[in-house]
Amino acid sequence: MSISAGTYTRDELQRIIKAYDVRGVVGEDITVPFVRDLGEAYGELLRHEGETNLSIGYDMRPSSPELAQAFAEGAAARGLNVDIIGLASTDELYYAAGSRNSAGAMFTASHNPAKYNGIKLCRAGATPVGQESGLREIINYLVEGLDDLDVEPGNITSSDILSDYAQHLRELVDLQNIRPLVVAVDAANGMAGLTVPEVFRGLPIELKPLYFELDGTFPNHEANPLDPKNLVDLQKFTPEVGADIGLAFDGDADRCFVVDEKGQPVSPSAITGLVAKRYLATNPGAKIIHNLITSRAVPEIISENGGTAIRTRVGHSFIKATMAETGATFGGEHSAHYYFADFYNADSGIIAALHVLAALGEGTQQLSQLMAEYTRYAASGEINSTVADQCAATQAVLDAFADRIAEVDELDGVTVSLKGTPAWFNLRASNTEPLLRLNVEAPTKTEVDHLVEEILGIIRN
Repeated sequence: MSISAGTYTRDELQRIIKAYDVRGVVGEDITVPFVRDLGEAYGELLRHEGETNLSIGYDMRPSSPELAQAFAEGAAARGLNVDIIGLASTDELYYAAGSRNSAGAMFTASHNPAKYNGIKLCRAGATPVGQESGLREIINYLVEGLDDLDVEPGNITSSDILSDYAQHLRELVDLQNIRPLVVAVDAANGMAGLTVPEVFRGLPIELKPLYFELDGTFPNHEANPLDPKNLVDLQKFTPEVGADIGLAFDGDADRCFVVDEKGQPVSPSAITGLVAKRYLATNPGAKIIHNLITSRAVPEIISENGGTAIRTRVGHSFIKATMAETGATFGGEHSAHYYFADFYNADSGIIAALHVLAALGEGTQQLSQLMAEYTRYAASGEINSTVADQCAATQAVLDAFADRIAEVDELDGVTVSLKGTPAWFNLRASNTEPLLRLNVEAPTKTEVDHLVEEILGIIRN
């Protein structure tokens, strides 16, 4: 029986089907019947577009296999042939969608706590699906219902593409001739525990694993490396085991955070600068994308190496769309998402890590020495404040800084450049919560701390 009109309301769906993906609490928002219906709605969308194939992957959360099967049944009911690739990282699912030219669905809630699950959708070739590119139509199908379809149901099969995916990544970044490296990796009980050993296979790398057991209850710490408390174990572990570098992944392994041989965090902006320089060495004059909260060192490095820096809003859908529109070679975000034209314009934490390992292994410097070139300013990181009226709070900050403002940019929130200094700050309202997000950069940590204190004092009072 297909979806009946009135089964779902638009309000309840918009709480679960967000701007870029589907996400909610398992058993409350995310249930097997709902996911089956969602699969049928996505199958109908794809069928109208002439698509016939769908690849499905899932992470290590306890609910993921059952939900993936339900989604597959829904999509197959609309005539799609579905292949379930099983346990996978999100970028492995993108590899499936890109290499097979099939649509994709990845069951993961990324770095969210264990009670959550969700779905990241893409079209053939790993093209992302967001509110403006399919999710709104899916909501319409669920609200308005679907008629029974007189078509032969599609087949549901399963396959294992892990070794093919790993081989593809090794072909993208050549590490065969680097010096031997000791690499500490905190998989946070997420999918990197499965993918990293396969990707590193045969390379001159001695892997020092931390929390590689797949466990979607996250018994050791949350799988969110951007939160400093979740880096503490890797920061201690890396120098303890004599590693040259430490890598921390989120739950679905599409983000990677780096610490140096001393256990000190390396800014994702610095990683963006390093990878950009590597691409510009082999692609002279290439376009490189960075979002507006990356360090100003990033466009400086791109320009110094003959590239064209393109600035975008925060968010993977903006980065991917801009890459497709401009033909950019690489893109980086300060959230440790990195995007690659030679990987279907999709993001991959492990590809970024491979580039850092290649740069480190091609020379004799320690990572802390290597990264000094790319770390030019101090930054606050993103600081959230709960604010009932984000617009009023933002305006209060602008008023207080009126005589110090050199320029205000409204590409995404407000980015304020200050007179007589390279210092700047950005204030952005959350689309889904009553939060105002602050990022500050300045030449020194002292300057950053003073600006943060002043701005938060205005916002929170």
